[in-house]
Amino acid sequence: MKRRRLLIPAIFVATLAGGYAAYQYFVAPADNPSYKFAAVERGPITASVSATGTLSPVVAVQVSSQISGQIREILVDFNSPVKAGQLLAQLAPETYEHRLHQAEADLEAARATVAVQQAELYRARVNLTEAERDHARKKTLVDKNFISPAELDKAQTVLEAARATVRVVEAQAQNSAALVKQRLAQLGQARVDLGRTEIRAPADGIVIKRSIEPGQTVAASLQAPEMFVIARNLADLRVETAIDEADVGRLKVGQEATFTVDAFPGKRFKGAVTQVRKSAQVVSNVVSYTVIIDAANPELILLPGMTANVRIITAQKDSVLKIANAALRFRPPDDEKSTPAARQPGSGGGMGKGGGRPGGAGKLWILGANGKPTAIEVKTGINDGKDTELLDSDLTEGREVIVGTAAVEKPKLAAPRLF
Repeated sequence: MKRRRLLIPAIFVATLAGGYAAYQYFVAPADNPSYKFAAVERGPITASVSATGTLSPVVAVQVSSQISGQIREILVDFNSPVKAGQLLAQLAPETYEHRLHQAEADLEAARATVAVQQAELYRARVNLTEAERDHARKKTLVDKNFISPAELDKAQTVLEAARATVRVVEAQAQNSAALVKQRLAQLGQARVDLGRTEIRAPADGIVIKRSIEPGQTVAASLQAPEMFVIARNLADLRVETAIDEADVGRLKVGQEATFTVDAFPGKRFKGAVTQVRKSAQVVSNVVSYTVIIDAANPELILLPGMTANVRIITAQKDSVLKIANAALRFRPPDDEKSTPAARQPGSGGGMGKGGGRPGGAGKLWILGANGKPTAIEVKTGINDGKDTELLDSDLTEGREVIVGTAAVEKPKLAAPRLF
């Protein structure tokens, strides 16, 4: 009986001790969490802006037709090299040939009219001379009282009429001469329209697009339809890319750029920023600006229309102190509520695709003598999306800072079997 009385309290105490130990091991959080560290390093850092764009020729000339007609013949195709003035296509010329013949006939008729007016003018001037002589003769006879003054008045009237007739015929002759010039202009226009039935290359290059087929009717009543697109030089291409307004302030003409295309995933091409256009584009309330990057294509392996993944270098330093961006984002559990990482400047939040926005302040955490995290205020410079430059910092190369906590994996209690 005595043993039984002592055994029951002992079992009870052992059960309580085992339960407490199991709680501490399986449920209760650790008093001293384990941390992950990263060392302050010295090395190069490159800030950049990343975007996507489309390759296009530096100069692409659209060849159109200024007149309407049916395509009679096409003499070039895709990828055909052409020279300036080379015949590309031929429109049916019959309509414009007839218009040219009509303009020539109208010109001949106008010249004939001029000849008739010249003859009329000559006859009017002869009549005027005769009227002047008759008027002078009758004036002499009136002075000698051989005829009545009425005869002189009649001669004066005939003289004035002859003078008026000369002026009328001269005006008609001038009108006929102007008509000849008008017909000459119409003839020149007809010849130009006939010449436009031959579609010729405006510049040297290569045909990268053909939009017509033989037998197709071209209608140029409202606007000139596109027939061909000629790229002058495919050895030089350009990339047109849209850069977000938050990053465009770091771009300048002359900055180095690299890009890749899906056709050659292992090859990186070089270029340079040649233009930052000031015209904004707004798509879904997102403001962006077009940036032009010129690149050489000596091997002619890049083709217009390819999608380029562009990386523009905005800043580059060879030897600086830098730390992983995770260290600037870290906050101890006790500090997270008061100073969330998203609100800390320089913590890496809010960066664009390429990161690299210079300037700002941040907070790093090191392990203090008491084994708890201690904050250090630092100034930050550029970043490359992975590491951030440290400015005016007391930290030295090799110093370890906290970047996160190591999760302690606790074993799970097995569910009791019911049967």
